[in-house]
Amino acid sequence: MKANVGTADKVVRVLIGLALLSLLVLVEGPWKWLGLAGIVPLATAAFGYCPLYSLLGMSTCPLETKAG
Repeated sequence: MKANVGTADKVVRVLIGLALLSLLVLVEGPWKWLGLAGIVPLATAAFGYCPLYSLLGMSTCPLETKAG
C-alpha cells in the first residue's frame, strides 16, 4: 500500500470524520447512525491511503524525487 493522501487532504478528512461522528451525539432518531460513516475518513487519514484514490489513479501526496 503506497500512501496516496497528502497532508492537506488528511486535515480535511479528519475534520469531516469528526463532524460526522458528532452526529452520534447531537442528532436523535435514525439519522444519528449516519455518524458512523465518520470512521471511514478518519481511517483513511490515519493510514494515509485511500482505496478510492487507487481505483481512480489519483494521489494528493507530494511527488517523490529520485536520487541518482
